[in-house]
Amino acid sequence: MEPTNHTAVSEFLLLGLTDDPALQPLIFSLFLSMYLVTILGNLLIILVVSSDPHLHTPMYFFLANLSLTDICLSSSTIPKMLVNILTQNKSITYTACLSQVCFVLVFGGLENCLLAVMAYDRYVAICHPLRYTVIMNPWLCGLLMLFSLLISLVDGLLHTLMVLRLSFCTDLEIPHFFCELAQIIKLACSDIFVDNILIYVVACLFGGVPFSGIIFSYTHIVSSVLRMPSSEGKHKAFSTCGSHLSVVSLFYGTAFGVYISSAVSDSPRKTAVASVMYTVVPQLMNSFVYGLRNRDVKEALRKLISGRAVL
Repeated sequence: MEPTNHTAVSEFLLLGLTDDPALQPLIFSLFLSMYLVTILGNLLIILVVSSDPHLHTPMYFFLANLSLTDICLSSSTIPKMLVNILTQNKSITYTACLSQVCFVLVFGGLENCLLAVMAYDRYVAICHPLRYTVIMNPWLCGLLMLFSLLISLVDGLLHTLMVLRLSFCTDLEIPHFFCELAQIIKLACSDIFVDNILIYVVACLFGGVPFSGIIFSYTHIVSSVLRMPSSEGKHKAFSTCGSHLSVVSLFYGTAFGVYISSAVSDSPRKTAVASVMYTVVPQLMNSFVYGLRNRDVKEALRKLISGRAVL
């Protein structure tokens, strides 16, 4: 294939999940429904947390930011996919594609960091309950949030700048429904050794460190809970972690499943379908997990609805 300098590349083609025209209306309806539920569910979580003074705690501060991150991550990929299906146009500009890569990495990394921060919050609440308000003060919460955002921005910008230096071939078709970093690098005609090394190093660093933090936190949480004398205390302690554990399992479980799928499957389309599990489903389910499993959120939601009804 004849190399083309990246400055001459004006657009890529997003092939989507399938070429079958008969399935396009079904995919459009399905993703539109999931996107609307994701937006409304997470906005409701933010509204409930901000409107109820009893939820103005570190745990729910991070939950509200997680919901905002879910909205941003979903909005980075799904709207463009819906527009392409609606207009029957698969193209995405070079600038828009790189922007999508950056946003997905930033918000995906931010969600990863927030899950680790929330695990640390539960660790302090259960293992050091008497010092919880002293340790998890507003200054530390803001600093943890700012640090998580900074790390995510560095991750996203680093990969995007690396892509900018690549030259692309005449084949600019991406077998995916959004501009995924790995798929774009595969289209390059220039040397991608440094890019691949960077992906693995950053994945181990920015993915492994937060995940290790979660494992560390829950190891100490379980150890502390098992030492509690009363079964009621154990149940209460575990119940405060139930929603977070469900979200962590969903996030890392789907990401690991997609990694396994891409390793055993030679079909890029099958990998694209599998990637829906970590780019769409966790953001859709997070609001349901915290809304249905968390007693405080359910109570605050009931008060909010009853208060609106009275008005």
